[in-house]
Amino acid sequence: MDRQAQFRAREALIFDVAERLLLESGEMGMTLDALALELDLAKGTLYKHFQSKDELYLLLIIRNEQALLDMVRDNQGDFQARLVFYMLHHLHHPERTVLFHQIEERLSAGAQGLGILFNQLYRIRKQRLRLIIGITDNYLKGISSSMPVRDYLAAIWSMTQGAASMLNSSFYQRYLGSRDTFRVAVIDQMLAMPQQFKQVKIS
Repeated sequence: MDRQAQFRAREALIFDVAERLLLESGEMGMTLDALALELDLAKGTLYKHFQSKDELYLLLIIRNEQALLDMVRDNQGDFQARLVFYMLHHLHHPERTVLFHQIEERLSAGAQGLGILFNQLYRIRKQRLRLIIGITDNYLKGISSSMPVRDYLAAIWSMTQGAASMLNSSFYQRYLGSRDTFRVAVIDQMLAMPQQFKQVKIS
């Protein structure tokens, strides 16, 4: 394995372990010292892959966004299969969905020196949205739904984020019953929504 391949392999391992520690310990509990110890690497070696903990967090968010983009590109299933995959990606790991959203909001509000990485994140996200808008538009036309594409996508995003927050909440989990039943109910509602949609006219 050449040096570049070794570097990429080590970076992938660093990101895997960093994400695991972050999800286990939370943003405050995940330290670079703990990460270096877990990986049996010198702390200085970590800085060859990122410059700060905030940069590491944003790189993890970018990696997750890239995985979602790859899912849209590579998944050959129909719209409904893509929708189920997307929602389960978030609802099987609600702690990641909630934590990544909180970290992104914090970093976008005040972190310094991350502009290039935010541009990369938004570029990936825009690519995914362009693909999704086209796929969703074709699907809604195919089932003769009058629901606007953007309203449907906004509803999917909102329901997914809200469901992830409930699944991640120690309080609301007491009232959910079966987590699997809850996930199925949420996904079924999103699948049925275009057929149930009725245009609301505001006079």
